[in-house]
Amino acid sequence: MQPPRCCLLLILLYLFLLSGTWATLQGTFTFWLLHTSTFQNTSFVDTEAIGLLEDIELGILDKHTWDIHFCQPWVRPALPRRQWDTLDNMLKVYLRNFNLLMNQGAIQKDVPYPFVAQSMTGCKLYPNRTSRVFLYVGYNGQDFLSFNTDSSTWTLSQDTDLARYVRDVLQNETALAEAVTDLLNYICVNTLEMFLNYGRAALERQELPVATVFARTPSPHQLLLVCHVTAFYPRPISVAWLRDGHEVPPGPQLNTSPVLPNADLTYQLSSVLAVAPQDGHSYACRVRHRSLGTRSLLVPWGNSQLLLITGLVAGLLGAVALAALMLLCLWRRRKHQGTEESESRSSILSKEA
Repeated sequence: MQPPRCCLLLILLYLFLLSGTWATLQGTFTFWLLHTSTFQNTSFVDTEAIGLLEDIELGILDKHTWDIHFCQPWVRPALPRRQWDTLDNMLKVYLRNFNLLMNQGAIQKDVPYPFVAQSMTGCKLYPNRTSRVFLYVGYNGQDFLSFNTDSSTWTLSQDTDLARYVRDVLQNETALAEAVTDLLNYICVNTLEMFLNYGRAALERQELPVATVFARTPSPHQLLLVCHVTAFYPRPISVAWLRDGHEVPPGPQLNTSPVLPNADLTYQLSSVLAVAPQDGHSYACRVRHRSLGTRSLLVPWGNSQLLLITGLVAGLLGAVALAALMLLCLWRRRKHQGTEESESRSSILSKEA
């Protein structure tokens, strides 16, 4: 069962009339639906789905009721209720047919249970307003099928009995291919443009990175300099080590972790540089991020810390010297005052005599 073509045409007309009225953001943006179905056996499937604009959660699917729960206050007003109802119906029809087809294929081709099937569907909008759409299907974590909207055909990503069975069934559903093509080429892109307008504040959010440099000593002959950067948003960031002011090139001595999410919807990563203890160089961690503008965050280590300690010692010695000088002046003043008082008393005694 597929959604009526008239519903799709109404949505296309509505989005076409309104798409030119939205102010757009600069940059490349992706709108996608990620879905996972876990097939425990022939009669039980656990289905989950989430909609994303970049890394912003738009809505999640309740796996028990299949109702959509909106994650951002601006998502629901982005489309009129009628359009949301139609898209909601299309999503449920898609998931139901997806699970049915994968189950039938597993039974036909004697595929062992349990297994996991996934799909990633969406569109990407570029700064020059061109777009790219995609639909990928996965099986047990591996590429399985993909859909080509230019030819409305399904392509094998792995040559297995199950993949060929599902591909052949889908290829015979011409109405489904046309509906998917319309959904991706028109509805997805125009919906993305409207989300860009309604979600402008969320997309323009910026959080400054906080960087800390510290050291670990796994052995007496090795020093690991760690630059931990956290609390930044958006996700793209550049972290590099500088040796005597020059960037350390990639190599076995340099290891940078992937960007990982924090619980507060910011990100973190760590960059580790292996050096020889007391190698005589100065080191600094340099962080570049959109929230910093044209500036860079520079956190020093190495000789720069030695200079800091030397400066502190020099300052302390200077303070001690100044205190000693003040005590010497005070002693001399008191000595001078004592001499004057002694001479004054001697003069008085001489006059009295």
